Amino acid sequence: MKQPAHQFASDNYSGICPQALDYLLAANQGDVPSYGNDDWTQRAADQFRALFETDCDVFFVFNGTAANSLSLAALCQSYHSVICHETAHIETDECGGPEFASNGSKLLLAQGEHGKLNLADVERLITRRSDIHYPKPKVVSITQATELGTVYSLEELHALRDLADRYALKIHMDGSRFANALASLDKSPAQLTWQAGVDVLCLGGTKNGMAIGEAIVFFERELAADFAWRCKQAGQLASKMRFIAAPWLGLLETGAWLSNARQANATAAYLEQRLRAVPGLRLMFPRQANSVFLELPATAIAALRAKGWMFYTFIGVGGVRLMCSWNTPRQAVDQFMDDLVSALA
Repeated sequence: MKQPAHQFASDNYSGICPQALDYLLAANQGDVPSYGNDDWTQRAADQFRALFETDCDVFFVFNGTAANSLSLAALCQSYHSVICHETAHIETDECGGPEFASNGSKLLLAQGEHGKLNLADVERLITRRSDIHYPKPKVVSITQATELGTVYSLEELHALRDLADRYALKIHMDGSRFANALASLDKSPAQLTWQAGVDVLCLGGTKNGMAIGEAIVFFERELAADFAWRCKQAGQLASKMRFIAAPWLGLLETGAWLSNARQANATAAYLEQRLRAVPGLRLMFPRQANSVFLELPATAIAALRAKGWMFYTFIGVGGVRLMCSWNTPRQAVDQFMDDLVSALA
């Protein structure tokens, strides 16, 4: 069976975008210092500081699980807790990584519509108990864009910061699809992070056109004390760091990181438009970034998979998730829709 050229299972399926690849190849010329003591890594870190308009501290790691786990461990002691949404990646898809890295900090699960934290439920968890037998709340973790493809507005971020300030909590942002959220909201990176009270951002590169690599951005430098040692101990200090940093520089200097996100969002919007034109189909959540969730009968799911289509059904409280990438063409949407209509018939 011939597989379709483009799939909708994950934006991790996509290849390397040209700008990231060009810079990666450029970094492969000659010898340079190792372990991040190279010009590529310095330039990439400086580019992040310019992008966010602040003197932030930047670290590069291999993947999102490491980024989330190590940054949360830097914010917590083992007796603390992290409040996150019940569908958050740190809860459902990181194999206990945050708890492991922090030597036991507990995740407390909050509810909220469409994958976004309900502030009343967050406050309930914060204030439920204050005795020494309860893991002391220390961090609120949010995902932007969420696991269900929705986006926190600027107003929602500020409201969350106000709540966190009342209880002296830090805010961690899992931004594996932060670029998609940024493209959706049309705000500046600074507005959606430190100016809205985010203390640390885990910024995704892999889903946005890189082969490998995430950036951890500490907006409060004090929180990053000794973080380099934490990365080294966790096996996340790349000896040839330039091969993570240079593609980041390619995305940032050329603006590809945002144009890639805009392209993925636009293709998802086209997919949503095509789906809404099919009678009887129900979309599960608002499409605000680069994913669309819908309900499909088991027979249609089986028929689509028999034609070689790949997609996830375990994310987003049931249903089918269709994820668009930086390089998903409209022709792939049209091909999928033809097969979907046939499967429904």
